[in-house]
Amino acid sequence: MKLLPWIVVSLLLTGCAPSLDELAKEGDWQQIGYQDGVRGQLARSYSDLNQYGATVMSDYQQGYEQGVAEFCDVRFAYQIGLSGQYYTGACDGLPDAQRFRMEWQRGWQDYSSR
Repeated sequence: MKLLPWIVVSLLLTGCAPSLDELAKEGDWQQIGYQDGVRGQLARSYSDLNQYGATVMSDYQQGYEQGVAEFCDVRFAYQIGLSGQYYTGACDGLPDAQRFRMEWQRGWQDYSSR
């Protein structure tokens, strides 16, 4: 349960984050990638991002990888599932992907049985 405060803080911080439109206008593609990754979303394609302006895909990818690394921490997987957040497969291909999915699934099952 010591992890719960960190998850709450993380969710609050990402909830207060600037919008995609605002970040794109500023050209902050790294932050857009980070927000997508830390939320556990799959990476956006170049064509999806390019709708918002001239995309710097390398910046987006760098931010996304940082965000996914934080999201895919196995220590938080159970809490993510327990919160009712659906898992999109963002951690697939990472070393602890299977453990993450198993812990998320355990939390999801507890969430679903409420």
